[in-house]
Amino acid sequence: MSDIEALKKEVPPFQIFDLIPQYAAQGFIDPERIDLLKWAGVYPQRPQEDGFLMMRVRVPAAEFSSATMREVANIAEEYGRGFLDVTDRQAFQFHWLTIDKIPQIFDRLAPLGLHPKGACGDTVRAVIASPLAGLDAREIIDVRPLAHAMEGTLTGNPEFQDLPRKFKMSITAVPELEGIHMINDIGFLAHKVNGEVGFDVWVGGGLGAVAHLSKRLGVFIRPEEVVEVGQAITAAYRDHGYRQNRKKSRLKFLIKDLGVEKFREIVENDYLGRKLTDGPAAPTARFGGNDVLGVNPQADGLNYVVVATTVGRINPEKARALADLADRYGKGVLRTTAFQNMVLPHVATADLDAVTAALSELELAPKTTLRGTTIACTGSQFCRLALTETKARTANLIDHIEAKFSGLDVPFTINLTGCSNACTRYQVADLGFMGANKTDKDGTVHEVFNVHLAGSIGQAHRTGTKLKGAVPAESLNEYTDAVLSEFQANKQPGESFVEYSDRIGHEHFAPDAVLGALRGAVTA
Repeated sequence: MSDIEALKKEVPPFQIFDLIPQYAAQGFIDPERIDLLKWAGVYPQRPQEDGFLMMRVRVPAAEFSSATMREVANIAEEYGRGFLDVTDRQAFQFHWLTIDKIPQIFDRLAPLGLHPKGACGDTVRAVIASPLAGLDAREIIDVRPLAHAMEGTLTGNPEFQDLPRKFKMSITAVPELEGIHMINDIGFLAHKVNGEVGFDVWVGGGLGAVAHLSKRLGVFIRPEEVVEVGQAITAAYRDHGYRQNRKKSRLKFLIKDLGVEKFREIVENDYLGRKLTDGPAAPTARFGGNDVLGVNPQADGLNYVVVATTVGRINPEKARALADLADRYGKGVLRTTAFQNMVLPHVATADLDAVTAALSELELAPKTTLRGTTIACTGSQFCRLALTETKARTANLIDHIEAKFSGLDVPFTINLTGCSNACTRYQVADLGFMGANKTDKDGTVHEVFNVHLAGSIGQAHRTGTKLKGAVPAESLNEYTDAVLSEFQANKQPGESFVEYSDRIGHEHFAPDAVLGALRGAVTA
């Protein structure tokens, strides 16, 4: 049994909320129980010996008021040196916190309907909900009530506080646009079968060092079954998931060994007590959600505006200004997305020019391309596991390439992460960069990025090809520019990068080949 498994048996993980006031009062955390802080959304920040903490906060159904946005910005400013991130699981993340202030932050979050409970740890994490829910005319069903029901029933539930590993869920309802279900432990994707609204259920998705895309359970369930089926699948994982080796404890490994058919039998026979209805696959989004940028029409004649934050980082001043725009031009609500962006809904067509101008002044203009389809993890600035810096490097990359490739007629995704843990999904991007270290013979350590090419949570439904070689960190802009330049110059109209790279061969984009050609051109 691993140390964390032993600790979970000794102390029920959600008991950390009873211990945090004690730690706050004494000014330090019991080192034997520090891992339990994850269940409260709290991690030690790098370097751990300095005693600072970072915290993730769940955003139920990805929707919140402008007043909430202002208070979140105030918390970041007062306690976290002005650092505020939007994560790729629609959460907020603070940095530079200290243990003595954590209870105060909890008290300020509670009236907002936000909570860090279950934001991390071996439990049901925040449920990703479609950021288009109740807005887009192509939506099958407004999933927000179901997302709230799952949050209230699964996330933070003591029955699921001790799972073998983290457990992620999503519920979406615009099949033509959304593909996030492919990388979650459970993904509910709404569609219609013979005119009836229901959900296609996918299980066993998860990335990390060993990536698995989810598999269809083969069922069609009605909306009123969603929470029950979610509970049954989670309980089956709790009771049958592996606990000996944490590297092989996610649901994806159980599904791989049992097969999805056997896992479905266990869920039906042992947890539901009935057979589920067979069903066909839902339609699949071509690009997996990354084509939802800029200004989009709502079903009610208004518009929703997707705002790119630039790798998820938004300072408190901009956050408050965005809240003001939501009050002035929307209905005082905002949303987060699974691509580190934010949504300003309910904007009248007559106000779009004014909104766009105001957002441009904030450097949050909605007319974005690569800025809206590029994500980056926390990186070595704050994360103890990261091997490379990510946020600033990726923001610099976007500044370098965005204008040059603004004319691309298809979305292009760039996902950059600081280690193999895949917090920003490097295996399912057009260009996925995984941070690593390379040591020279003289002992000098260099930051490099392994390249995973042409992955997709869209129609291609695949992880990318890991290319030979690595890109030196200082050559990241140069390499990415070269790949995009070739793609833009030689692609066919409407051809995606997945299709293009398949046509010409993936090894064509190997780092040594691309950078070597650039060096040769300069020499010549």
